[in-house]
Amino acid sequence: MTSIKNNKDIKMTITKRVTFIAKEGCEDKMKELLTAMVEPSKAEPGVMFYDIFQCTENRRKFYAVESWEEEALANHAKTEHYAVYKSSYEPFCEKKYTEHLEILG
Repeated sequence: MTSIKNNKDIKMTITKRVTFIAKEGCEDKMKELLTAMVEPSKAEPGVMFYDIFQCTENRRKFYAVESWEEEALANHAKTEHYAVYKSSYEPFCEKKYTEHLEILG
């Protein structure tokens, strides 16, 4: 998984999709917690893409799709907004899993 920044500089990137299944009746709270991450995460150095999606066929299902320079992702986990999310989402989440993605073009 690499992304070419310029002809002289190749940086490793990590791209992933994190799926969250909200507990029944917790869709609004899950949406609130996840969307609160978007603006501060997009402002972090080394973020290439960061957005939250809600499935239209199953409103309990959310996706965080994100692409980071490798070092930036490690730093993301140390931010205040990540700490708030990490300490808050579990009571509202039935299931969470991560899939790493390869950018093809």
